[in-house]
Amino acid sequence: MSTSSLRWVDIVRLGFVQAALGSVVVLITSTLNRIMVVEYSLPAILPGALVSLQYLVQIIRPRFGHGSDVGGRRTPWIIGGLVVMVVGSVLCTLATLQIAKNPVLGLPLAILGYALVGLGIGAAGTCLLTLLAQHVDARRRAASATIMWVLMILGIVITATTVGHFLDPFAPARLLRVTTTAAMIAFLAAVLAIWRVEPRASGANIAQPRVREGGAFSFKLALRQVWEEPQARTFTIFVFISMLAYSAQELILEPFAGLVFGYTPGESAKLSGLQHGGVFLGMISVGIACSGLRRFGSVRAWMTGGCVASAVALLALACADWIGPAWPLRASVFLLGAANGAFAVAAIGSMMDLANQGRPGRAGVRMGLWGAAQAIAFACGGLFGTSIEDLVRHVSGSPGLAFGIVFCTEAALFLVAAAYAAQIDSLKHRVANANSTVVTI
Repeated sequence: MSTSSLRWVDIVRLGFVQAALGSVVVLITSTLNRIMVVEYSLPAILPGALVSLQYLVQIIRPRFGHGSDVGGRRTPWIIGGLVVMVVGSVLCTLATLQIAKNPVLGLPLAILGYALVGLGIGAAGTCLLTLLAQHVDARRRAASATIMWVLMILGIVITATTVGHFLDPFAPARLLRVTTTAAMIAFLAAVLAIWRVEPRASGANIAQPRVREGGAFSFKLALRQVWEEPQARTFTIFVFISMLAYSAQELILEPFAGLVFGYTPGESAKLSGLQHGGVFLGMISVGIACSGLRRFGSVRAWMTGGCVASAVALLALACADWIGPAWPLRASVFLLGAANGAFAVAAIGSMMDLANQGRPGRAGVRMGLWGAAQAIAFACGGLFGTSIEDLVRHVSGSPGLAFGIVFCTEAALFLVAAAYAAQIDSLKHRVANANSTVVTI
């Protein structure tokens, strides 16, 4: 192992940074969402729009990646992003407490808070993945992606459970105290986890090539150069399409179980838990298959296969309404979760692999570009799935038909994403051959 390679203990430590990111995000996407809608009787579209804003501002991720490329270090950007995110989360809580009684003050404060959370996640998340991509051995990348996402989900579960316990009985002062404390604990844990990992991993910092245009380090030129790389461009399109399909299903699965199969809220919640169990299985399977002593397939093959398997599972759900109660709904949902987990971890592993391919000194820009594509897809995904379902159900009056069309649309998106994923390695060989031909000539 080279001196620049991260040890397993370092990868786990960085996984706790990812867990801290997830812990703060769940406070505003779950806890504050519920407080707005239930305790303060605000329209559900308000928190939905604010969460979409949090994703949309992450379109600036490539700029954060470029900044860390120019500076040559990722840790300051990660810690700075964490600071911005925590400040934003506190503002989000203050805005939630104000918005019901004083919208003129509360709404602008909420917009600022959610935007800051998105910017903080964009800076910290982009540079964290870039740090991993540059300093994790190729054989360990799938396993490191699994560790990162499993710890993130663990952080979300622990935070949501703990915050829920301390919020009862609800009081505005208690909400502010509990959420602020949770955010500060996540921040301190993340700083301790990342402290001195990068210097030990990289030794002396290696200066990144710097692009000048008009006498200044040019982000626009760096972004244009990355977009001109066939692999980076194709992978960006893959990320957007696959994550659009992935996120579109999240808001409709439990309503589908309730409206079509008559599940109670408790039963549909258990069904969602079963899906997440499948996600864990898929994630761990890819980590073991691609990073074990004996490898079973490449991350790119698992990524493509995961997309195809997700499409098959979604088509199975589309058939469920035609077959009726005899259809194995639980098995179909578990399969969907496993396929989603396999594709997601393999996609992150591919991200880490591809970030270092192409023009040198652009790893952060590439990671930022893919992160921005993912964020935009998540901002659009929930609206995409629910709007199609609402429209078809309104026109046809059939919930089963509406959900079936949504599932088929998502399956088609996953198949298109699989086609793009299958092109990536062929583009790599094509570019390599072209470069070889130029050298020969």
